Amino acid sequence: MDLELRHLRCLVAIVDNGTFTDAAIELGISQAAVSRSLLALEQRLGVRLLHRTSRSITPTTAGVQVLARARQILAEIDVLVTEATSGHTRLRVGHAWSAFGRHTTEFQRRWAAAHPEVELQLIRTNTATGGLTEGLCDLAVVRSHLDLSRFGHVLLTQEPRYGVLPADDALARKRSLTLAQIADRTIVIDRRTGSTTIELWPEDARPRIEFTHDVDDWLAAIASGRCVGVTPQATTTQYRRDGVVYRPLRDAPPVDVHLIWRREDPHPATQAAVELLTTLYKKSSA
Repeated sequence: MDLELRHLRCLVAIVDNGTFTDAAIELGISQAAVSRSLLALEQRLGVRLLHRTSRSITPTTAGVQVLARARQILAEIDVLVTEATSGHTRLRVGHAWSAFGRHTTEFQRRWAAAHPEVELQLIRTNTATGGLTEGLCDLAVVRSHLDLSRFGHVLLTQEPRYGVLPADDALARKRSLTLAQIADRTIVIDRRTGSTTIELWPEDARPRIEFTHDVDDWLAAIASGRCVGVTPQATTTQYRRDGVVYRPLRDAPPVDVHLIWRREDPHPATQAAVELLTTLYKKSSA
């Protein structure tokens, strides 16, 4: 016999209501059906789940464990159903680090004013596609090196790069930097989602590298004085932190900023998001 969700719902209802009769009322089935479901669940798992007396029903040791997992599974199923049925009333935009930089707040506000029927959610996911291939979002802004042929996409802008230094570093006194000036330091890089690669430097003058997997760890490594970093402009507005300063890199190539989405079955609000974002970025570059 396969384990079914109705078996888990019966177990939770029995414990929450305290009696088989009340569980049956809550579930809209007969008391006999509740008893059969509990028996089927116990037989499938091979353990007794409830202690029953004339006055009370309490979970066994195994029942406590199964009950906790049952609650978790049922809650996840509820979320799944909600997401599937409300997909077009919510637009999830994924990003690995910095969303749309200084345009983020204006995008959120203008979207809410123009499209009140579609809730906008920004979701930070530290993957190369900002959560798109993982199914965590409908659109994603990416600055990493991707094969864009797999996605629908638009180039939003090209962001200048900045050097990121401890505030007490001697180079922090300069207004701008070159890649060569930080080549003797250890560069901290997020190799999963970052836009910085060792190829920014000539082969015979490459810095030491330390890898990290999260923007908070990246900033902590820099603030400690152990490392320096290189990042697109958006990071400078989204992640201001005591002990860390940003300086423009005069000779570093810019970073392409793309909005990507699934080619098959894109979210109905995709084009509206593309139009608003391209307008915001064109306005700032005018």
